[in-house]
Amino acid sequence: MARIRVGLLPTASFMVGTLPVPKYTDAEKTEFARDRETKAKLMTVTLFFMEEDRAEALKITVPETGLPNGLKPGLPVMPVELFATPWARIFNGSLSDGIAYRAERLDLVGGPASAAEAA
Repeated sequence: MARIRVGLLPTASFMVGTLPVPKYTDAEKTEFARDRETKAKLMTVTLFFMEEDRAEALKITVPETGLPNGLKPGLPVMPVELFATPWARIFNGSLSDGIAYRAERLDLVGGPASAAEAA
């Protein structure tokens, strides 16, 4: 499937909605999902995205190595290298579809450097 780079307006802002949780490769949650290149554990974090007169919650997958220290709900962040991948599947005769979001890292806005830059 095609990855699409997400273009953001200069007025776009993001706020952490939930703490990151591990992403798994199986429904039984026995194996962590990992980045294909770096093998870093993948995490999912919900961010509130605000741009001009709209706002929505986005679940974004980020490698654990791309999460800044001290990340907590309410903090302003900016996803770096944000991509969207449309997906669709048929399960039991019903179509499910959506968009999967992936970022290289999250940077704290107006705060200390991200974990990736500090390492």
